[in-house]
Amino acid sequence: MSSAHSAVPTAGPVPSPTSPVSSASPSSPAVAAPAIAELLEFVRRTARDEALIASLPLDPEGRTWIRLDGPGGSEAWLIGWPPGTGTGWHDHADSIGAFTTAAGALTEHSLAVRLPTDGWKTLELTEGVDRSRELASGQGRAFGQNHVHEVLNESDVHAVSVHAYYPPLPRIRRFSRTGAVLRLEQTESPEDWQ
Repeated sequence: MSSAHSAVPTAGPVPSPTSPVSSASPSSPAVAAPAIAELLEFVRRTARDEALIASLPLDPEGRTWIRLDGPGGSEAWLIGWPPGTGTGWHDHADSIGAFTTAAGALTEHSLAVRLPTDGWKTLELTEGVDRSRELASGQGRAFGQNHVHEVLNESDVHAVSVHAYYPPLPRIRRFSRTGAVLRLEQTESPEDWQ
C-alpha cells in the first residue's frame, strides 16, 4: 500500500463473513502459520463473497482498500482498482502471499529472479526474467518470499481483488525500472500504509 493512494477509513479490521477471525489472546492456543495454499484458498473464497466485495467503496481517482483478518494471523486486504491504476514494482520482503481478482481483470508483471535482500541500489536484470499474466475475475496466484511484481488495472472498468500475506507485511520495497535496470527507490514500513 502506498500513502499516495486513498485508504478507506475503518474502525478496525473488517473480517470476511466467510473467514475465521484470528485474534489470538494470551490464553488462546498458538495459531499455526498458514501455508501458501491456505492463503490462496482464503483469497479465492473471500473473492466469492459478493456482499463483502460490494461493500468496498470505489473511487474513480485512486485505489481504495479495507483491511481484513486473514487465516492464522495473516494480513489481508480488499482492494479497489480504478482503470489505469497500479502498484508499481515492489516486493513483500519475507512474507508469502496470494491474491485473487474478485471483479474485473488485473495484469501482473513479475520477475523470475530472487533479488538480494539488502545492500544494493541498482541491478541489471538478465534477459528472460520477465513474466506477465492476466487475472480475470476468479483467477489468482500465490507467491513465495521476496516476490517482485507490479499489479495493474489496464482495463476500462473498475477491478476488485483480495490479497493475503504471512507474516503480516514487515516492509515493502518499491522499485523503478528502466529497461533491464531495476532501482531500489524506497522501503516502506506498515505505518506508511495503515
